[in-house]
Amino acid sequence: MSVTLGAALELHPQVAVRPEPFGALAYHYGNRRLVFLKHPDVVRVLGALGQHETLASALAACGVDERRWPSFVRALASLESSEIVQVRGTAA
Repeated sequence: MSVTLGAALELHPQVAVRPEPFGALAYHYGNRRLVFLKHPDVVRVLGALGQHETLASALAACGVDERRWPSFVRALASLESSEIVQVRGTAA
């Protein structure tokens, strides 16, 4: 799937996110991938994904400036390829 602003995404159920001073660590217990999340805004959006209908609504709710949205789409596409996020309702 290609991540878009209209995508309904959620944190993968096998992923744990641990806050760190630089952002957070995301660990996938299924594939054993460890991902460094280097910005607190990305961490905040990840936490909000499951509470909003679309990526765009999560970004807006987190107060992310619309000019930054394309970089978040790219970042979340990368996180989807690492199985950190998934399309909402996808079987784990």
